[in-house]
Amino acid sequence: MSSTAAVSGFVVFLLSVQVVQGQSDWGVTYGSTGICALKGSTVAIRCTYTYPSSGNRPYTEVQNKFWFTKLSRPEPVDLRTDSRYSGRVEYRCNNNDCTLRITDLKESDSAEYKFRFITNQPDGSYTGSPGVTLTVTDPDLQVKEQGSNSGWIYCHSVCDRPHHSSYIWYRNGEKIQRETSYSSYYYYSSSHNSADSYSCALSGYDDFPSPSVCVRGETCNKVTYTHRNICACKGSSVDISCTYSSYHYYVTSKFWFSRDRSRQWQNPSQPEDLRKDSQYAGRVQVLETEGGRSTLRITDLTESDSAQYHFKFRVGSFEWRSSLPGTTLTITALQVQVTRIKVHQFYTQAELKCHSSCRPAGQVSYIWFKNGEEITRTQISSYKGWFHPEDIISCALKGHETCVSPSVYAPKLPSVSVSPSGEIVEGSSVNLTCSSDANPAANYTWYKENVNVKALSEEAQLVFRSIQSSDSGEYYCAAENELRRRTLKHISIDVKYAPKLPSVSVSPSGEIVEGSSVTLNCNSDANPAANYTWYKENQTLTSQGIYGFTSVSIEDSGMYHCKSENKYGKTTSTSVRVDVQYAPKPPSVSVSPSGEIVEGSSVTLSCSSDANPAANYTWYKENEDSPKASGQNFTITDIRAEHSGNYYCEAQNKRGRHNTTLYLPVVPGSMKSVAAGTFSVVFLAIIFLSAFLFIRKKRTLKQTTERPDNKVQLNMASVCDNPSVAVHRRPAGDQDELFYASIKFSANQEDSLYSNIRQAQPNRHMEEKDEDTVEYTAVHFKSASVSPESRRQDAVEDSSALYSTVAKKPRV
Repeated sequence: MSSTAAVSGFVVFLLSVQVVQGQSDWGVTYGSTGICALKGSTVAIRCTYTYPSSGNRPYTEVQNKFWFTKLSRPEPVDLRTDSRYSGRVEYRCNNNDCTLRITDLKESDSAEYKFRFITNQPDGSYTGSPGVTLTVTDPDLQVKEQGSNSGWIYCHSVCDRPHHSSYIWYRNGEKIQRETSYSSYYYYSSSHNSADSYSCALSGYDDFPSPSVCVRGETCNKVTYTHRNICACKGSSVDISCTYSSYHYYVTSKFWFSRDRSRQWQNPSQPEDLRKDSQYAGRVQVLETEGGRSTLRITDLTESDSAQYHFKFRVGSFEWRSSLPGTTLTITALQVQVTRIKVHQFYTQAELKCHSSCRPAGQVSYIWFKNGEEITRTQISSYKGWFHPEDIISCALKGHETCVSPSVYAPKLPSVSVSPSGEIVEGSSVNLTCSSDANPAANYTWYKENVNVKALSEEAQLVFRSIQSSDSGEYYCAAENELRRRTLKHISIDVKYAPKLPSVSVSPSGEIVEGSSVTLNCNSDANPAANYTWYKENQTLTSQGIYGFTSVSIEDSGMYHCKSENKYGKTTSTSVRVDVQYAPKPPSVSVSPSGEIVEGSSVTLSCSSDANPAANYTWYKENEDSPKASGQNFTITDIRAEHSGNYYCEAQNKRGRHNTTLYLPVVPGSMKSVAAGTFSVVFLAIIFLSAFLFIRKKRTLKQTTERPDNKVQLNMASVCDNPSVAVHRRPAGDQDELFYASIKFSANQEDSLYSNIRQAQPNRHMEEKDEDTVEYTAVHFKSASVSPESRRQDAVEDSSALYSTVAKKPRV
């Protein structure tokens, strides 16, 4: 049987021997007892297993199967759960056949691999033992000659070579610029020289060539390095050595160099002696011994010393400066890897492993330190125990106690920094950074106090790109590694911001009554707290958040607003209306039209009062129970004498009531005519008497020449469109002569009444003619304001003649 391994895309066939382990019907059969594989390749380890499935036993079922390399209590560790093989292990199981496939092989994978399966039977767990030993190594190649003087040489490997693999050949350390056929790993040259040395490498493994060998004779030009790889601790010293030989006896020059270092210079093709490199000043020494051995010693190693080192020598015209790899030096610091098993309240159970990226050659023992003291009970690379939060653990290689790993410990109490420092203003960018001294490095989680949500961030930084006022609060971070979890005490974040839009309120709410106590409140969310100013319209009232009225009045009604302000800004509230309600004030009353109120006319009584809410009006007449009218105006048409008297108007709203009294006099219409007539007659009597005496005198004079007329005509001009006035004379013999006049009056208030009365006295002589006089009397009448319709009616009603008796006394 055979097993296979893939190397750089090729399959390597490995010789194997069938091994059967087990008893009776139970057993495990491996494909081989040992496998040799190259680093970086893939290997497949196959087995078959059997168990009884019939007979007197009940039905048997396999419940689990897996591969393992080490035992742990109580069960072996499945390779699929082993962190060392993470992502590199695969099982391919079918029926009773199971193959373990491991990719990207490492030297640490060298181990004995076993297969175990578990059935449903009480004693049904079986392990195939011994297992399969896997050896992972570099290509361990050697150049060998095929027959004496045949001219053929071939490349031999301890592990069987991959099928159809290709090889690279070197002569005197320099690559021969061709590859041999895939079908052969032989090389032929008809020009082998006794001074030449040869080396080979598997294609894809250029860093692992075979040692250079002389094909002809015992002496040739070659360099053989003692170690291909050396691992050393930072701060320690290292010896890198080689043996060299030359076909010629005399060596003219020799030194150590590094191509990695030479790249820093202008001409990298010209290697430089390390003893002249300033980076190694005082730290490099070359030791020469007999037998062609040279040793490069470097002290106080630093990480920058990690490089590949070569040896060069010159003999006559020949120079050894090969492209073959030299010795690779890796400077590393040991590290302790922590695997947490279980966390308790006061301690943690963990497994520690002392790890290095490279391993010094030879058998290595380890030393463990706890809190600076050596733990003597263990000298292996792993350590399992109980650890308190204050414990500090480190490891070192035995014999290299100065090369101690960094200590591992639980996180210290975290600290937090805020950037930028100083006041935090809304809208700005703010970073909270959590840090804790811990090894392994801590993982961080941010939380906000009293917020029942998942973590805000799982990074060391909590970033607010535009922080808001709602982000104010208490924050804390937790730092955790495999050994412990520590939580920071709360840090307060106080975001400063300009006032938000103020809210205004009136207390008490609801309707505001005159004389009550009222308070206006202004409140605005701001940080720092806002300063407030109250305004009525544009008038400043107070610089307080509260403005009060101990006894609010009508004048306090209006629109109010407040302004809130701090050093980050200011804002103004919306306006609030203060509407003061009050009972009606004493009403004011009026009569239209004004003046005397005459029977038959119309009159309107009006009432008004200042009130909030607006008043309702009711009209009453004194000594009457029922209201006369409702509303602001009360109109009486065709007014009569019984309408006269005291009226009062009552203004009322839900806050109270007030009333005012008005006296309404009514003048009868007939009395007005009599009064006007009497006034006119008084004046006209005088006029008529004068006119009568004048006419009588003239008539007496005229009778002396002609027959006297029994009628006396009285002409009156400009009186009511020139109406005639008839004057009737009393019989002769009366001592006092009476005259009767009929007078018509114009409706025009401003018309003048002119009377032209001439008196004749026949018993007088003509010489008295000059003594006769004519008297003109103008009488003005002014009537009360009445409507045109009333005037027209009065004109009809007053068209009858007005008679006046005038008594004229004799002239003395």
